Amino acid sequence: MKIVSFLIAFVIFSIVILFHELGHFLLAKANGIRVNEFCFGLGPTICGIQKGETKYCIKAFPFGGACMMEGEDEDSTDNRAFGKKPVWGRMSVVFAGPFFNFILAFIFAFILMSCVGYDKPVLSGVMEGYAAEEAGLQEGDEIIRMNHFSVHFSREITAYGTFHSGETIKVTYARDGQKHTTTLVPKLDKETGRYLYGFQTMGNVRVKGNVLTNLKNSFYEVRYWIYTTIQSLKMLVTRQVSPNELSGPVGIVKSIGDTYQQSVKNDGYYYALLNMLNWTILLSANLGVMNLLPLPALDGGRLLFLIIEAIRRKRIDPNKEGMVNLVGIVLLFGLMFIVMFNDIRKLFI
Repeated sequence: MKIVSFLIAFVIFSIVILFHELGHFLLAKANGIRVNEFCFGLGPTICGIQKGETKYCIKAFPFGGACMMEGEDEDSTDNRAFGKKPVWGRMSVVFAGPFFNFILAFIFAFILMSCVGYDKPVLSGVMEGYAAEEAGLQEGDEIIRMNHFSVHFSREITAYGTFHSGETIKVTYARDGQKHTTTLVPKLDKETGRYLYGFQTMGNVRVKGNVLTNLKNSFYEVRYWIYTTIQSLKMLVTRQVSPNELSGPVGIVKSIGDTYQQSVKNDGYYYALLNMLNWTILLSANLGVMNLLPLPALDGGRLLFLIIEAIRRKRIDPNKEGMVNLVGIVLLFGLMFIVMFNDIRKLFI
């Protein structure tokens, strides 16, 4: 079973990464940029095929992938080199990778919504002695908005409370076709050490919609994972979350495997497949956000250099840009090593 879990995780990572690189590849071709190699994995080439100007290959280590364009990281005299193209064209190529991750997440979210529906943000009850009860909220009320955050799923209620712990919130809810607004002040639950508003949600109850509803909710599904990723990063930066709580590839593979085995045991293979779809949505949206961070070696870092170039109308020295990206890669691999070490350590705790 562990081998099956690993293979499933491998397939999920492969789909997410290849779709990301496909975005770079297609926009490079659309902008007339020469693509020398399109590959999956890292390290030495195991096998490959040359088709036209591009070599398509599989590398020895099945982690990551690349769309290697002429003149992307070095000077080139080729008129079809990356650096020879207009800045807006280059920006579209760089942005396409993360954007394709959001597209992939949307496609899989639509499949998931079509199969099992969505978790409507309706209260199954309120906790006695907490703000929701004191404000008169009841079972069956539908939460529409929390402060300026529009709510579309039951889990968004919990997520918002987690990311805005202790904050007073203005809640808009619907009852019998009428909208109501109230202000809730959370109370500290001494047992859990968490601030609670007193909501009880029916997250396990899903409502099926038509095609248009599923398309709309697929967009909100991607928005939900983008939101949780960004808010989690904020908690990390503000030290509300310890770096030791981060999960890298090893931790994610273990979580995917645990989810798959638990799903097969309790619900069968069909729902196990749906849970794997959910993991793919999460990871694809997460990769899209992470790659847009304005850090060296990431797509966001490259976009930052291109934005600066567009503003000053002069390209930054490629050697200096390459040096910054090299430092970024070293730091990124250092962080990955630390995260992977923590993942492995957790396996033996």
